[in-house]
Amino acid sequence: MDRLTSMAVFVRAVELGSFAAAADALELSGPMVGKHVRCLEERLGVRLLTRTTRRQHLTDIGRAYYERCRVVLAEAEASDALAADKLAEPRGKLRVTMPVHFGRHCVVPVLLKLARQWPALEFDLSLSDRFADLAEDEYDLAIRTGDLESKTDLVARRVARQRMVVCASPSYLRKHGKPRQYEDLTQHNAVVYRRSGRVRPWLFPRDGQLPQEVLPRTRLRLDDLDAIADATVAGLGLAWLPSWLVRDRIQSGALVHVLPKQPEFLYDVHAVWLQTPNLARKIRVAVDALAEALPSLTG
Repeated sequence: MDRLTSMAVFVRAVELGSFAAAADALELSGPMVGKHVRCLEERLGVRLLTRTTRRQHLTDIGRAYYERCRVVLAEAEASDALAADKLAEPRGKLRVTMPVHFGRHCVVPVLLKLARQWPALEFDLSLSDRFADLAEDEYDLAIRTGDLESKTDLVARRVARQRMVVCASPSYLRKHGKPRQYEDLTQHNAVVYRRSGRVRPWLFPRDGQLPQEVLPRTRLRLDDLDAIADATVAGLGLAWLPSWLVRDRIQSGALVHVLPKQPEFLYDVHAVWLQTPNLARKIRVAVDALAEALPSLTG
């Protein structure tokens, strides 16, 4: 006989106090309930229940076995629920926060595809460079680029890496010359990204060491990546930008990839969510879709 079924019958017989009550609850015959219990006892080689015409009692080993059966049956039900959730259609509202430009160019197209694929999903998307608090602001998912804050209540999965490139317009390079190595960048004007009043250095990988930091002369500072790309096309300086943002401009000749033979820094992109024992199907589907699609968009 199936061991889990016999365990379930045994547990109901204990909880309801008699084989007859368990038989009624499980829609089995009384002798069949007894057969399940005897099957367990024969398998274990011990008596689990002592029965008289009036009452039944758990033996000491029966009491310990009963408690263990409850745990096993609960785990089996949880496993079945997890499998059912994995196969179920994702539904409900999915609230996602993401950086403005990366979200618009890379994340939103992936989520719109999910919206077409799963009609029971609702999307509430926020494009903002402000770091939202997932718990306070009630977001299901955040897309974060660069270094992550260290919080024990958050789970993060890297879903892509942004390749950062130095670029300039042909007119700028004709006038000021083309840098040949990282150190040459400090002799050039730059159009840089500024967030919260802070200008971050440009980073370049070094084998087995921390990235090399370079901070060119910052003639123009902006907090909008598209505006930085436009200013760079206009010849106002070098820029250090994600490859996905400037790919079309480089291909059209509006921008030139500077230092193309030097290794480029890779900025990590993470999907972040609040830690939970069972991740909601809607979040899992979104994270899997982003991890599959984003590398081809950001490479």
